Amino acid sequence: MRIRAAKEEEAGLILNLIKELAEYEKAPQEVEAQESDLISTIFAADPKVFCDVVELEGEIVGMAIWFLNYSTWQGKHGIYLEDLYIKPQFRGRGFGKALLQHLAAICNERGYGRFQWWVLDWNSPAIEFYRSLGAEAMSEWTVYRVSGEPLWRLGGLRQ
Repeated sequence: MRIRAAKEEEAGLILNLIKELAEYEKAPQEVEAQESDLISTIFAADPKVFCDVVELEGEIVGMAIWFLNYSTWQGKHGIYLEDLYIKPQFRGRGFGKALLQHLAAICNERGYGRFQWWVLDWNSPAIEFYRSLGAEAMSEWTVYRVSGEPLWRLGGLRQ
């Protein structure tokens, strides 16, 4: 097993993993991303989002897509894990844990103060896995989102 940064020529494979994750999360219709979107963001000259992959004998079996966030209280950056996905046939072999350890090591090496992510309430296997690593649910916080037409209206571009 090897963890490494994804390569631009793997954008199609990464998109397939994103689609598999969306299928698992019961929301395949919500994937709007195209391969060109991944190329222009993850593989940009100055990227704001990153992708690390787990490779086993030349095959990509999982990924972590992440970006930096910031804690005003700590005065430090942190890592926000957007997506963690391991192909079903490779689960239970430590690849997910290895990716999380890899990202935690980046936090430690760079002096980041936090490593956080969201998990769906119904995803019991993931919740148990994260708890086993010492992760805590932030139960007092509620996530809010503005997207689509409400975002356009909020930004003043549509009435």
